[in-house]
Amino acid sequence: MDLDAFTELLTPRGRRALAEAGELAGADPVVAATTLRRTYDAALTSAALTQAGLRERARAKFGADAGRMFFTPHGLEQSTRAEVAAHRARRLLALHGARAPRVVDACCGVGGDLLALARAGCTVAAVDTDPLTVAVARANAEAFELADRVTVTLADAADVRPEDHDVLFADPARRTGRGRTFDPLAYSPPWPVVLDLVSRARLACLKVAPGIPYEFIPEGAEAEWISYKGEVKEATLWTGSRGGRRATLLPGGHTMTATGVRAPVGAPGRFVYEPDGAAVRAHLVGEVAELVGGRLLDPMIAYVTADEPVDTPWAAAYEVDDILPFSLKRLRTALRERQIGNVTIKKRGSAVDIERLRTDLRLKGDKSMVIMLTRIADKPSVILCKPSPPA
Repeated sequence: MDLDAFTELLTPRGRRALAEAGELAGADPVVAATTLRRTYDAALTSAALTQAGLRERARAKFGADAGRMFFTPHGLEQSTRAEVAAHRARRLLALHGARAPRVVDACCGVGGDLLALARAGCTVAAVDTDPLTVAVARANAEAFELADRVTVTLADAADVRPEDHDVLFADPARRTGRGRTFDPLAYSPPWPVVLDLVSRARLACLKVAPGIPYEFIPEGAEAEWISYKGEVKEATLWTGSRGGRRATLLPGGHTMTATGVRAPVGAPGRFVYEPDGAAVRAHLVGEVAELVGGRLLDPMIAYVTADEPVDTPWAAAYEVDDILPFSLKRLRTALRERQIGNVTIKKRGSAVDIERLRTDLRLKGDKSMVIMLTRIADKPSVILCKPSPPA
């Protein structure tokens, strides 16, 4: 989809084509294209079907709003889930401490965060370097009647003047011509440009990959890892406020900050707890262990063991059935004796290939079990367990 084709989608005729394409969602692609071609030319047909397909995919991130939004394939992939963007907008307002802050969005993409910020009451000046992406972001602001709070300009992030605004927001692109990148120096704009912008901002909010190396976190920044329904989605770096580490669980809104507590290491108990990935990324396993009255099985592994069941959103609990030194033969025998035909395999601190192990186990039976591959006292071990119901 090019800029001309997208611009035509915004005309009355284009919107009719898009509505008809939406009604054909799920139909055979050839049938859908043939149906639209009876009324529209090839370029508009292609643009409408592409956009309808993107809207359908976007429902997982944006819910019902996806039906009113516009996307590019890359923009949809990079965009923030609506619940996460709304959480970040609320925190930004709380940290700024005043109504209607002026935010500059230095690389706005299709505008997922831009919409959340504007809906929260911010005035947003956004930029992007791609003409199509700028047009899409503008269309999204107009679709939700937020154009009075939003301006979107074709410009380079390096030319942004954060000192002219209350808050800097930046979501650098994390893809190159070779695909996704985990190296901040390969972000677009590159990390040095981002840090220069941050150095001139009163308050800055940076969206980054959850695996960002700690050495790239600006000194004095708070790093917040965000998990949505148990899956770590991203990290947010906040500068201009107090530093530290934080984990947040959505949609519940639970949040935890570092207290410096260190978990003891001890013998396996009746239960094993698997901390949420956001807590693990934020190095808050000690805090989770304290919550459940537990201890680590191994000082380098993020599995917590305890003697009593504790219901907490910060960890999944499993009741231990047995603990064995790792041995394929011994594990296969143990599962056969228990008539286990289906296993959920988890691992931390183990080099075992999960899919190969699943095949090698040659499971037979009608029961299920969770097996954890890990180290206990630095020895390869396997924990046989089952999910524990809430206490």
